[in-house]
Amino acid sequence: MILLELFSGIGGFSKGFEKAGYPIEQTYFSEIDKHAIANFKYNFPHAQHIGPVEKIATADIPHPDILTFGSPCQDFSDLGKGAGMEGRRSSLIGYAIETVRHFRPNVFIWENVKGVLFAKHRADLFSILKAFADIGGYRLEWQLLNTSWFLPQNRERIYLVGRLAERCAGSIFPIGEVDCQNGKTRLHPCACVGTIVSGYAARGITNKYIVESPGESDHRTGMKPEYFQKVRMLTPVECERLQGFPDDFTRLGDYDGQTNPIPLVQRYCLLGNAVSVPTVEAVASRIKNNTILS
Repeated sequence: MILLELFSGIGGFSKGFEKAGYPIEQTYFSEIDKHAIANFKYNFPHAQHIGPVEKIATADIPHPDILTFGSPCQDFSDLGKGAGMEGRRSSLIGYAIETVRHFRPNVFIWENVKGVLFAKHRADLFSILKAFADIGGYRLEWQLLNTSWFLPQNRERIYLVGRLAERCAGSIFPIGEVDCQNGKTRLHPCACVGTIVSGYAARGITNKYIVESPGESDHRTGMKPEYFQKVRMLTPVECERLQGFPDDFTRLGDYDGQTNPIPLVQRYCLLGNAVSVPTVEAVASRIKNNTILS
C-alpha cells in the first residue's frame, strides 16, 4: 500500500495510519519547511521527499492508494485575516485537487480548521466540495472532529474523506466522542490547554500555560524545582503528547544525512501545524473497516 502526504508537516497522517494498522509499504511526502522535512526523514527513514506540492502532478511516483493533505489553514483560521480561498496559502488546495484528479487514489483525506465552516467561508467550502465532486466517481463525507475526544486539547478540525464509490462498503461518519480518560494521557492532571498554534516565535505567543504543584519530579518536565508552583509554558514533550506523538518525536531531524537537534522554537511550530494522531487514527480505522482497499 502506498501513501502520499501533501503538506505533510512532520507526518501526523503517516503516524495515524501506522497506529491504525495499515500495511504501508512506501510513503511519499511533499513539504517545503526544512525542519519538517528533516523531522519526517528522521522518523520515517524509508519515506521519500518529492518536493513542493506545485510539482506533484508531474512527479514520477507509483499510483498512491491513499492521499492525505492538511492544506495551509491560515486564511480560514479565526486567528488569520480571513482571506479564504483568495489567500495565497489556502489557495494551494487547488494543487491537491489536481493531484486527486491526476492519480485517482482509492482514498483521499483533507483536514482543515473549523473556520472553513464559518458563513464567510461557506462559498469557498462549497467550491472545494464541488471541485472534488466534479472529478467524478468519489463518495464524499465530512465531519467536524475534536482532539478533546481523545486528548486534553480543544482542537476542532474538519475531515473530508473521499473514496472511490465502488470501494465503499459502509459510511465513515459520524464518529462519536470517545472517552479516553483512563490514564492514556501523561500530562499533569491540572493541565488544560486550548489549540496549539504556530507562530510562537513571530508573535510571542505565550498563552499555553500549565501550573505545576510542589513535589513534581524533575524527570518528567526537565525543569528545576524552583520553577514549581509557577505558571510556565508547556514543554515540547507535553505538546507532543497533546498531539498524540511519542515523546521527543520532534527533537531530531535528518538534515541532508546529518542528524541534528531541531531548534526549540521550531518544535513548537511543527507541532502547532501538525494533525492530531489519534484523530487521524480514528478516521483511518473507520476507512479500513468500511472500504475495500485491496
